[in-house]
Order: sequence, then structure tokens, then C-alpha cells
Amino acid sequence: MTDPDLTELLNDAARGAKGAADQLLPLIYEELRRMARRQVVGDSPTIEPTALVHEAWLRLSGDGVAWNHRGHFFGAAAQAMRRILIEQARRQNAQKRGGRAVPRSDPEELPFEVPDLARLLDLDAALVKLEAEHPREARVVLLRYFGGLQVAEVAEVLGVSVGSVERDWRLARARLSRQLGSGL
Repeated sequence: MTDPDLTELLNDAARGAKGAADQLLPLIYEELRRMARRQVVGDSPTIEPTALVHEAWLRLSGDGVAWNHRGHFFGAAAQAMRRILIEQARRQNAQKRGGRAVPRSDPEELPFEVPDLARLLDLDAALVKLEAEHPREARVVLLRYFGGLQVAEVAEVLGVSVGSVERDWRLARARLSRQLGSGL
């Protein structure tokens, strides 16, 4: 399915067109699951990728938002998943910090390991600070890291050049690394 067709189907589903959501979900489900697997860290007994996808879908499908393109939708999905995980981490924050970290081997990943849900709160706080000081860099992190979009897709979503996204990605990774410390 081409991007314009997918965008049209996304918008039909957002408007509540009969059958649009039923046609749309099989087309985007695997991409949403891939995004969820990237965000669910470790062997969390409290939230599985499938549950994260379903919760994010429920939040997105009720918004009635007009989607500009595929990247716009998946960026919103990444933000919804992040919010769900942060809510989950806050509920579980009664535990002490410092759980098991799950290593990331992809060199395109952030320059630190993503910790368990309790430590996810630290990452969220760092992203909130980054967003206040450097909003576009924070948006690049959201789309690249949480959304799994490629540099060209992020550039399209943000309406900037590929070079700008690459620069923002490098700067954001360095700033987050400094904020979170090298001990991660």
C-alpha cells in the first residue's frame, strides 16, 4: 500500500468511517508491534508488547486527528507508547531504583542501555528537559528511538533536511548521555 493510500485510510479511521479501522489495523499492526518491542524492556511481567500496541491503538483511534502521512501517525504512536510506559513506571516506582539493564547493540541507538521501567522515569525526565531546551532534538529522539523511524522519515515528519536530523540526533544523544551519566 502506498503512503497516500495508508494516510487516507488512517484519516478515514480517525473520522470513524465504517470499516476503516478494520482495514487499517492489519496493515500497521506489525510496525506497531516492532515499535512496542523496542520500548518494552526486559521481561516485564506487567506490560507485553501486544498490550502496549492495543492500549496505544485505543488512545490513537479515539483522537480524531487528521494524519499528514505515515510518519506523523507512527510518531504519535511512539509518543502514546512512551506515555503508557511512563504511567506504568510511575505506578511501579514503589520499588527501589536500579533494576537490570537491557543492552542495546545497534550503533544507531542511544549511547546508553535502556533500564527497567523504574529507570525509564530518568530517561523521561531527561527527555522533558531536552524538550524544554531543544524541542526539535527531543522530537528527533522520540521519532528515531521510540518510533523507530529512519532519518529520512524523521526529516519528512519535521520538515527539515536529512543533515539537520543527523545533527540533531548526534546532539540529542550527547546531551542525554550527559544528563543520564555514564554509569548507565
